[in-house]
Amino acid sequence: MENLLSVSDLTENQIKNLILSARAIKSGKSTSKQVLEQKSLALLFEKPSLRTRASFELGITQLGGKSVYLNKEEIGLGTREPVRDIAHVLDRWFDGIVARVSSHETLNLLAAGCSIPVINALSDVEHPCQALSDILTINEKLGDIKNIKIVFIGDGNNVASSLALCAGALGAHFVMCSPQSYKINESTWQIALDQAKKTGAKLEWIKDPNIAVEKADVIYTDVWISMGDENQTAQRIQDFSGYQVTPELIGIANDQAIFMHDMPAHEGEEISEGLLYHPQSVVFDQAENRLHMQKAILSSLLK
Repeated sequence: MENLLSVSDLTENQIKNLILSARAIKSGKSTSKQVLEQKSLALLFEKPSLRTRASFELGITQLGGKSVYLNKEEIGLGTREPVRDIAHVLDRWFDGIVARVSSHETLNLLAAGCSIPVINALSDVEHPCQALSDILTINEKLGDIKNIKIVFIGDGNNVASSLALCAGALGAHFVMCSPQSYKINESTWQIALDQAKKTGAKLEWIKDPNIAVEKADVIYTDVWISMGDENQTAQRIQDFSGYQVTPELIGIANDQAIFMHDMPAHEGEEISEGLLYHPQSVVFDQAENRLHMQKAILSSLLK
């Protein structure tokens, strides 16, 4: 890997190796504990974050490196200065860039202007670090990902897109469950379908949540109103009526099915009250695994 802008940048074996590396790091058996010694990374965040920022900052520190956090106002990607100019400057100072941006094109411009690795910490198109962490969690709880049925209920957003790409690359059964107008974008879906032809994965869209979760191993949901979509709040709440994940919906799935949410969560919208603490919920394992997977990604790119 030179960069991690999309899950599609990774081969099946690279994803599996990241899972193995993250598990080794988590268990304390990793041999690359100080792989970032004498290295510094820039964290460019146009959007706020708890889990992504904290896990990257802590991960960099635990691997022996240092980070400099730069928010939207401080750096002005494409406003105060062209992205290309910023990329050339940061390239002279840092060993890598972790970028959480509004537009995926910003990531492409950063990568084109740098000789150092660029990591996508969220864009409007994908959230690969989140999805890879989630696959790590599924692997821990259920074993081999191949043929695992993962049902994503809600908006076909960046998280759903990256999960679909992971599923396609690893031979899983991925179901996107949403209203017609909230499917995963067509270009990403096609890439996932192309991967599925090589791995035997199955990808499908089902409108009805009650049908979608039958024999599911994983039920995953995310917020209905992502950052930047606040002006659509009323319309989205109306459109997603009937898509709330509840204990009753989880009960339709396999007995050992796990419930996942990347958080923050909105009770009364995409989930019913208290669902994060449901006996089948693994959301806090997901959150913990962000740290271990970020460290695996950083080690792979920067060692």
